[in-house]
Amino acid sequence: MNNAIEKIKNQIKNNTVVLYMKGAPDDPKCGFSSKAAQVLSIYIRSFFYVDVLIHTDIRCALPTFSNWPTFPQLWIEGKLIGGADIIINMHRTGELKVLIDKIKLRNNL
Repeated sequence: MNNAIEKIKNQIKNNTVVLYMKGAPDDPKCGFSSKAAQVLSIYIRSFFYVDVLIHTDIRCALPTFSNWPTFPQLWIEGKLIGGADIIINMHRTGELKVLIDKIKLRNNL
């Protein structure tokens, strides 16, 4: 578990946007992951993702690390944003666009 936590910390530290999901953005394996990836793709062309169905060590460790029990999980600049419902709500209110526009400027994405 400690090794998985270290992997998670490094992924979050080394990638501005991280989506932990079931499947891949172009081949999601659940509806929530699909919606999260679709919404995120509106604002950012490419982002780092981890398929938790393949990386079972991360699937087991991430809920404890993040204190968030479900997938997908969106992390931006080292901070947990939330799951599919939060991502969709932030999209509807415009908050997600504002957040991603700011990080795009800061990180030249």
